[in-house]
Amino acid sequence: MGNTTSIKMKNLIGNYGIVFVLVALIILFAILSNRFLMADNIFNVLRQVSIVGIISVGMTFVLLTGGIDLSVGSVVGVSCVGAALLMTDGGLHPALAAIIMLLAGTVCGIANGFFIAQLKIPPMIATLGMMTSLRGIAYIITGGLPVFGFDPNFTKLGQGYLGIVPLPVIIMLLVFLFGALFLALTRAGRHIYGVGGNEEASRLSGVHVKRIKYLVYAVSGFMSALAGIVLLSRINSGQPNAGTGYEMDAITAVVLGGVSMTGGQGKIGKVIVGVLIMGILTNGMTMLSIYEYTQQFVKGMVLIAAVAFDSFAKSQKSKAVIG
Repeated sequence: MGNTTSIKMKNLIGNYGIVFVLVALIILFAILSNRFLMADNIFNVLRQVSIVGIISVGMTFVLLTGGIDLSVGSVVGVSCVGAALLMTDGGLHPALAAIIMLLAGTVCGIANGFFIAQLKIPPMIATLGMMTSLRGIAYIITGGLPVFGFDPNFTKLGQGYLGIVPLPVIIMLLVFLFGALFLALTRAGRHIYGVGGNEEASRLSGVHVKRIKYLVYAVSGFMSALAGIVLLSRINSGQPNAGTGYEMDAITAVVLGGVSMTGGQGKIGKVIVGVLIMGILTNGMTMLSIYEYTQQFVKGMVLIAAVAFDSFAKSQKSKAVIG
């Protein structure tokens, strides 16, 4: 009886532990700050997490194959300044500028896929190189200066509302819906899980592993570019340092959401909980006037704790199977 109860508790924590953490954080910050649960702050948190949330969907696809994409923050930055320059110096319509940068972000993702699938470069090294190169490009094309002066109507995308809900939040939810449906209902989605679970077995069963790797990195590049365009609209200026550090926020959120760093396990539905935890942590610590450097320390510890818990959960499952 006791053993059965213990197993049930472990399953409960494994399945819903992340939700308990989210609720605990909300209660904690609500106690420490009487402004935390105010409607304007709640919508502010949702608007802030929307950028990382969009990136996290692409990161989920990548991590499910056992890969990693460190270039997402730099793709955000290049897309942000690229769209701004296309609208100002290029005189393009905002929609056309956005489409061009979405394509550019997708191409960056495909390039990552080529380095990893064709040249067999480890994902961390390939995407680290892409991250550094793209950040350099963002500074080169802007001269290190922010880009202003584009169509003010463009800001509606990042600052507007549909009813009482900020548009970036709606975009994020639609992106999560796309990710969930794609992974659950398509053959490619099942293959993504298969490649992450056992790449060699997937290859032997007829899965085109290289195509799957191209696909997940292309999706990651597209989502990062979309996040960059939404961010540009929200802050109303193209900043060459836009998106710096977003790769770590996205990885932390995805791992917190239960996606395994080694691939093959995790549901995108829980990733949104991880995204909210990261957003609430940042917002709550800011409201409590905690220094930015301390916030970085806390986020780093959260990432380590999430990975450690993932490893622990896997070891427990292995013991259960052996037992």
